[in-house]
Amino acid sequence: MSVDLSGRVALVTGASAGLGRHFALTLARAGAKVVVCARRLDALQDVVQEIEAEGGEALAVPLDLNDAKGIVAAYDAAEARFGLVDILVNNAGVPDGKYATKLSLEEIDTVLSINVRAPFLMATEMARRLMAVKKPGHVVNLSSVAAYAYTHRSAAALYSTTKAAIVKMTKALALEWAAARINVNAIAPGLFRSEMSAGYIDRAGDFTTRFPRGRVGEPSDLESTLLYLVDPRSSLVTGTTIIVDDAQQGR
Repeated sequence: MSVDLSGRVALVTGASAGLGRHFALTLARAGAKVVVCARRLDALQDVVQEIEAEGGEALAVPLDLNDAKGIVAAYDAAEARFGLVDILVNNAGVPDGKYATKLSLEEIDTVLSINVRAPFLMATEMARRLMAVKKPGHVVNLSSVAAYAYTHRSAAALYSTTKAAIVKMTKALALEWAAARINVNAIAPGLFRSEMSAGYIDRAGDFTTRFPRGRVGEPSDLESTLLYLVDPRSSLVTGTTIIVDDAQQGR
């Protein structure tokens, strides 16, 4: 069954590369008008050009997720071009890559701001606007299997903590917004090929031989999960986090 998102407006954070870029392309190919957000405007423009070359519509909006006013401005820009955003993909995130005691206060504040504060602000801003006109919508947050699986050698305690917070945020907002017909769900990927994972593999070495299937996921492997969660036919699915990790991690 194909998913038709014609008439929908989607906003994707961290859309300049990696999973975010692929999510933007996936939503555009399903018919949505897509607003791509990240700090690198040149990279965003490349995504817009690719979407438009395939016959879709897209808008690049540079956004620093540390800037609360910038988040409001991004929605204003989206509305001015396409109308109300009714699909949000909270994809942007940053790793820590250090043991907890080695993190500086600045690093702690950055990870918390991008991984927790920003998704909360992005979601509430969209919900506030949809509620004002009694329109339904879909939020898809990006968590991680790190929310569930961790070892003493992982060296990502803060990242793991923030991704667990996303799981709880997803459940809490889904319950709070259920009557407003705003569905909130999350995807918890395992190790997928991206800029972020490439840095992790560089630090930790190639450990895919420890995985049951000896591989990492490709961005295309998440397409069906994303589309399922924003499909109006999945209207009863809310507050759920779907783990997509190819059995990489024991839990």
